Amino acid sequence: MNVRLHAPFMAAALLTAAPGFAENHAQTITSHGISAFGELKYPADFPHFDYANPDAPKGGTMSFRGTGASRTFDSLNPFILSGEPAQGMTRVYDTLMVRAFDEPDAVYGLLAEKIEFPEDRSWVIYTLRPDTAFADGEPLTADDVVFTLDILKEEGAPNFQIALKDVESAEALSDREVKVTFAEDASTRDLIATVGEVDILPEHYYETVDFTKSTLEPPLGSGPYVASDVDVGRSITYCRNENYWGAQVNVNIGRDNFDCLRYEYFADSTAAFEALKSGVYLFHEENFSAIWATGYDFPALDKGWVIRETIPDDRSSGAQGFWFNLRRDKFSDRRVREAISMMFNFEWSNETLFYGLYNRTDSFWENSNLQAEGMLEGDELAVLEPFRDQLPETVFTEPAYSPPVSTPRKTDRRLLRQAIALLDEAGWTIGDDGKRRNADGRVLSVEFLEDGPAFERIILPFVENLKTIGIESSFELIDSAEMEQRQEDFDYDVLVARFALPLSPSGELNTLFSSDSADSPGTFNLSGVKDPVVDALIEQIIQAEDREAITTRVQALDRVLRDKIIWAPNWFKGTHWLAYWDVFGKPDQKPAYDRGIDWWWWEEEKYQSLKAQGALR
Repeated sequence: MNVRLHAPFMAAALLTAAPGFAENHAQTITSHGISAFGELKYPADFPHFDYANPDAPKGGTMSFRGTGASRTFDSLNPFILSGEPAQGMTRVYDTLMVRAFDEPDAVYGLLAEKIEFPEDRSWVIYTLRPDTAFADGEPLTADDVVFTLDILKEEGAPNFQIALKDVESAEALSDREVKVTFAEDASTRDLIATVGEVDILPEHYYETVDFTKSTLEPPLGSGPYVASDVDVGRSITYCRNENYWGAQVNVNIGRDNFDCLRYEYFADSTAAFEALKSGVYLFHEENFSAIWATGYDFPALDKGWVIRETIPDDRSSGAQGFWFNLRRDKFSDRRVREAISMMFNFEWSNETLFYGLYNRTDSFWENSNLQAEGMLEGDELAVLEPFRDQLPETVFTEPAYSPPVSTPRKTDRRLLRQAIALLDEAGWTIGDDGKRRNADGRVLSVEFLEDGPAFERIILPFVENLKTIGIESSFELIDSAEMEQRQEDFDYDVLVARFALPLSPSGELNTLFSSDSADSPGTFNLSGVKDPVVDALIEQIIQAEDREAITTRVQALDRVLRDKIIWAPNWFKGTHWLAYWDVFGKPDQKPAYDRGIDWWWWEEEKYQSLKAQGALR
């Protein structure tokens, strides 16, 4: 599972009096955008983002491999817990504001031409552009914004409910003005951006459609594309909304250049890779080192029809690992989790399976300045000192936890002995049958769940190492529907997942690590972290008033989470591995915090050349 998971003080902002809306505030700020810290890069009249080509031609079809937790889809409703939504559904909807991908945390107006708010950001007024409309021609108004926030809070999936929990009320002041008021005790630094990035839904559409039901009927939105061809579980195609209202808005210039975008789904990575070779789909990001190291020798690549390249990824490199389900009593003891984690031999895996292409992950914000380093000291110590009596002494007396380095042998005997000692101390002792049991006679077992074979070669050696120290372990391959359900119900021992955490963390941390999300089915709190110190640190991060403060507080949270050993961390590379058929053009400048694919375009001459050579249909 791979999940991308935002947001003040802003520049080019105008201080104005607003007695009608700000009875308790002498001044308000009016702006075209908002950033968590510092000034906005772009002024109010900017023509387009620097990484966009305003002259990019329109046309052609971009095609991808469809991804997701289940490698398939059975729903076109991405807003509820039921069903597995198709990839790309966000293309159907517009938001009040959109991210700038060359700034770490800035958003600029899309549906909203401006925002107005007091300095404490306790409320905001979004003023809609005058011509906003849904794909059926109906105007998009402030009432639709109110409807969206209300229904997502009441009926949306838990992740939406958690993200919007501090929205106290939403009120339409006119057809084009909506006022959102935040809870009195809320940390408001990022809430304007959080609400600004919510997909806006059409109230009139849901008068006859049940929002709470999974559906395969193409929904109505206001975005640049509509779902036009749905082959359930196999492919979905989005084609241009010819009446799209926002084509000339500055944040959209040079973006969404393809007439259609298609997502092709495959049962496994092998089938997908074979389809790429033959041009069934045209753009691919490789996630498997063995394929990247040895698989790119097919004819289309040799002839120059397919381009293979590595591009930098300036985001934090992602938190990928084997996540323990702490809701299960057998994982409640840190020593047990540490012993299990020791038996994953990254060094052997990297040398034997990954061709030495990866580095070991130890931080949830790997490869960024947000990860904790070394001994606790200075400002980070000041953050954690008030929690000393609630934290293990190891947080204060040992360096930030990193998994031990193994020898490049499948089983490291030194670490095996250490793991055995930890399990013995934790009360899980070896019986006559070679299995570990606790005082109640319960066998210590670990089941790894996957819905595809890709991780089998990595997990099976891990399983064998665990058996060596008396842990009954297994690898279970299940179908995608069962995986989806068991993940939502937290019905597993260990899951493999990767989260790409932002460089300005905020409310999304609640869905990953807070007590509120620990027992809410369908959230991303895979390990079930439920800790008042973690909750308090998340709140401090959300309240941070400058970049220095948020950096220190995230480092403190990273240190605390790592000390808990809620996962056995995997690996990272800090780059994107791309392969694509040579039918595209792209801007000279890649945005720092995105692959930039949405700003590519179709080059018909290249396509016709490949077609003439028999490379593509």
